[in-house]
Amino acid sequence: MTSARAFSVTAAACATVLATALPSSAINSYNAAPAPERTEVGALVATWDDDGDPATPDRVDWVCSGTMIDADTFLTAAHCTSDWPDNVRFHVSLDQDVQSGLDSAAKKHPGDPAAQAAAVAVRGTAHTHPDYPGPASDTHDIAVIQLPATEMKARWSFTPATLPTANQLGRLGPQGLNTTDWLVAGYGTQEAVNGPGGQTHPGGGVRMKAPVTFNALNGSWARLAMTAPQGNGGACYGDSGGPNFAAIGGRSILAATTITGDTPCYATNVTYRLDTPGARAFLSPFTKLP
Repeated sequence: MTSARAFSVTAAACATVLATALPSSAINSYNAAPAPERTEVGALVATWDDDGDPATPDRVDWVCSGTMIDADTFLTAAHCTSDWPDNVRFHVSLDQDVQSGLDSAAKKHPGDPAAQAAAVAVRGTAHTHPDYPGPASDTHDIAVIQLPATEMKARWSFTPATLPTANQLGRLGPQGLNTTDWLVAGYGTQEAVNGPGGQTHPGGGVRMKAPVTFNALNGSWARLAMTAPQGNGGACYGDSGGPNFAAIGGRSILAATTITGDTPCYATNVTYRLDTPGARAFLSPFTKLP
């Protein structure tokens, strides 16, 4: 399985290294497509000091994915907002191509990561689940970024995602979920590519989407298949915190968020259910639940 932390910072590093050499993309390259219409899906952008030297500029990069669930709340993963230097600042961008925006901002504002972040994103305040990391049965890998609604509305037009009702996935059960259409979205990198230096994950920083299919349901987890022969795409590094939508009752439901998967990003997306008592208890202070 791919480590949770690797789904965030490593993705950004891969994207930075490869952005000048390869076309930006996100989600797996197979069975995937751009997602300009998913305006509620965004990228988590961070500025931080990565060398401990206050005399050198901070770093700025996109690090994870996520979804607006109301006018001022961006849902993502706890491993995306934890274990950072004390001076980290989080921002949210709903741009389709965040990487190109950051590249342009770097030229316009050299040596000024704060200005670069502000050029593409709105700054917010992170709230990480207080019990993260929890046990394997429920790691509490969930977080939100609270944002100024007026600034978000001024920069982007979006309709917040619809959260599931209590135990909505559990009520459907494996049989119902097997016949449900699923879609994963995010800004992450592509599946592993073999090269002279080993495996790399090209691309990233552009909002993409891909179909996935149901595999298994556990207490806190929905496992989704990303296998190409079945027509699936899938999530990869940098898609953490991003949405997995399920078409239920004629509506697109934000059923779960991407957390982890297999290292080369070919087989399984392990997602955190949003219909469980634990997830709903965490979200209830920040947004109105259905």
